[in-house]
Amino acid sequence: MRQDCKHFESRSYPNGDTVRKCNLDLAPEAPWRCPDDCPSFAKRRLDVNWSHGSLVTPETPDEPVGLGDDDSIAALLDAAEDIINEAGPRVMADLDAEKAKKGRLGRLKGGGKRGRKGRRRRK
Repeated sequence: MRQDCKHFESRSYPNGDTVRKCNLDLAPEAPWRCPDDCPSFAKRRLDVNWSHGSLVTPETPDEPVGLGDDDSIAALLDAAEDIINEAGPRVMADLDAEKAKKGRLGRLKGGGKRGRKGRRRRK
């Protein structure tokens, strides 16, 4: 991928996993390469109020055999992305329901926002 494009992002996690992606989702063969004629390629420039260091990304994994020649690779990556995107709203709904359940229990136990008996102290 073009690491000098302003839409390129790389993120490493403590377990060693690395995500390499196009923030505009225009690289169907990510993390290996961007389209040769990408209409949104923009050279990375200095941004206001950002402190820039050197871009250090782990080595790009080896390309699978047939990348660029076999459309099934891009289709597989698209299908995986669709699964994740479809699961997102369900996960958020589950988290919201859990949060609401905890909120009700907190009020029942006297953990409301106003504190003890809802009264203010006089000075």
